[in-house]
Amino acid sequence: MGENEQAYVKLQNINKTFGNFKASDDVSFTVEKGKLIGLLGPSGSGKTTLLRILAGLETADSGDIYIDGKEVNHVPASKRGIGFVFQNYALFRYKTVFDNIAFGLKIQKWNKTDIKNRVEELIELVGLKGLEKRYPKQLSGGQRQRVAFARALATQPNLLLLDEPFAAIDAKVRKELRGWLRELINQMGITSIFVTHDQDEAIEVADEIIVMNQGKIEQIGTPVDVYSNPQSPFVVQFLGEPVSIRDYTQFKGFHESGGSSRAVIRPEFVTVTRKKEFNPYPVTTEEGVVERVAFRGNVLELTVRVQNELFIAHRQIGQELISEGEHVNVFLQRMYLVDDAGQTVKIAVNEALREEESVVI
Repeated sequence: MGENEQAYVKLQNINKTFGNFKASDDVSFTVEKGKLIGLLGPSGSGKTTLLRILAGLETADSGDIYIDGKEVNHVPASKRGIGFVFQNYALFRYKTVFDNIAFGLKIQKWNKTDIKNRVEELIELVGLKGLEKRYPKQLSGGQRQRVAFARALATQPNLLLLDEPFAAIDAKVRKELRGWLRELINQMGITSIFVTHDQDEAIEVADEIIVMNQGKIEQIGTPVDVYSNPQSPFVVQFLGEPVSIRDYTQFKGFHESGGSSRAVIRPEFVTVTRKKEFNPYPVTTEEGVVERVAFRGNVLELTVRVQNELFIAHRQIGQELISEGEHVNVFLQRMYLVDDAGQTVKIAVNEALREEESVVI
């Protein structure tokens, strides 16, 4: 996200320290109006601190915050036009669904008719019609989170911030709510930023992802770009199911690349076939031994040992089963090479594929 006239949110050189911990280290980024942005990173990477600084719930040690072109460094949280959805819902236990959603409107002194109309509109929007008189304890986790979304949207904020919005919800409901949230935000056209440590969540929901680590931004881009073209060793090892390899030159089809002695490979780069199955790349195929087979629902996850290195590979359900202890063919399609200084990443493609791509018919 470069700086442009459409930038609705802009954080510039944000620094924040808690004791000896640097939660935000000179962070700068912009968010285009109407976009849904995922702040992705492990615990302690500074994601929630940034969100709270943007909301006005924390004060940065230095740096500037702009919303819709206006500096808001000293504007109180209540005056920033922001809706905030907390990880633990933060609903009022002794208020009904209706009254929880209406709370902010009453604070802003809306009249009773407008409050009733707005709350009913939101209850319909988030799919809770008929539950208006229930209390939070009478709702499921997914329903509570929908109430929290509706309450955050009630005052018609220009910016929606969500801190790990699905963390307290079970896996099945979490997946359903991801799609629902995506559609809801698209429908409303509201600029939104959500914090998550779940890469699947960020990849599925966000228009763009900001990957954070130790208070710094590692990479910004679309989900496809960040996953397919990692720009730092951290991003390579954080996304997907990576396996690190000490000496990649021992494998067929790969040669020494100056300045890189370590490689990282993901399951989608590893093809495992049975000995009797067709092998299109026999010259650069390795022999491996399957040490573990795990059923993952839609795929079988294979742990295969090749030349004292363990690789993870996926095999589609419906293909002939592979057993633990079986000797198999293993073709390594490509891998990410990490430079010895741990600063840059480049991709290495198996020479069999390079030769195939160079053939012109």
